[in-house]
Amino acid sequence: MTDTIAVAVPRKGRPLEAVLQRVAAEADAEGVADEIISTLRYEKAVTKGNQTPERDAYDRLAEYSHLADPTKPDFTLLRDDRAGKPRRIVFDSVDVPAGDVTLRLVGREEPFRSLRKHDFALGFDSADLVLEEVVELRPDPLTRIADVNARIDPHDTDVRVVAGMGDTVYHTLMATPEILPQGDRPTREFLRDYEGELCISPRYERLVEAVVGTRNSETFDFAYPDEDEEEEAAIADTGAGVYLTVTGSTAREHGLVVGEELFPSETVLMENYEESGEVADRVKELFARAETETAMAIY
Repeated sequence: MTDTIAVAVPRKGRPLEAVLQRVAAEADAEGVADEIISTLRYEKAVTKGNQTPERDAYDRLAEYSHLADPTKPDFTLLRDDRAGKPRRIVFDSVDVPAGDVTLRLVGREEPFRSLRKHDFALGFDSADLVLEEVVELRPDPLTRIADVNARIDPHDTDVRVVAGMGDTVYHTLMATPEILPQGDRPTREFLRDYEGELCISPRYERLVEAVVGTRNSETFDFAYPDEDEEEEAAIADTGAGVYLTVTGSTAREHGLVVGEELFPSETVLMENYEESGEVADRVKELFARAETETAMAIY
């Protein structure tokens, strides 16, 4: 008999797509993954006003969902955080056979917190949330996902990072040329002597302190973009900041010098080791066996 294990996953966005793409590769589930991804991309466009649907959200939800067959994706309806709190259709669940295990992917708003509450043994979420909530702040900077577990207090949580999914973008330091020495790029060492404001996204204070190191964060104060203000524009007005980048082209368009890549923002497989067992170990092996830069052996 095939074992079934529930795995917490994000309800939408890049982290969910990274999980689905890995599931598709490891479990021969390309059709299911493509259906979920295309549906959510369309619904994101609807929420942002870039698509005008002919039917209301409830009719679309009924069309997308497959309540009678757990091997086909199910969706649900939530209030979005955007202005006006529009309804948004997001992923709910699907069962995916993967060898001798069935993965029951279950959507959660914050999978990491679901694992911390012992609701699941395994889950996927952004490594950023681990840095924001549980890593210890130290004078030395945290630079690699492989070093995250060493900074988690075992008395604080039973959750550990198992492996990365490879969907990497970077928290990158950037600054205007006016505050930099001639020809220099902003680095962690630059921050050690920088006296002023550092513009970051709200809630990222602990993350930024962790990745720059507390000895490099003593002289600056945090600032934040105004509501609906583009992050790169806010950083240009402030003088320096940290933001997620892929190519840095938008930052350069705002006259910013793109500097040091401080830390990879990546979707990671996590485990609550107090809830794990033999089935969870088989699933970990399934996802971690691919050779990636961030894969690691925990035990």
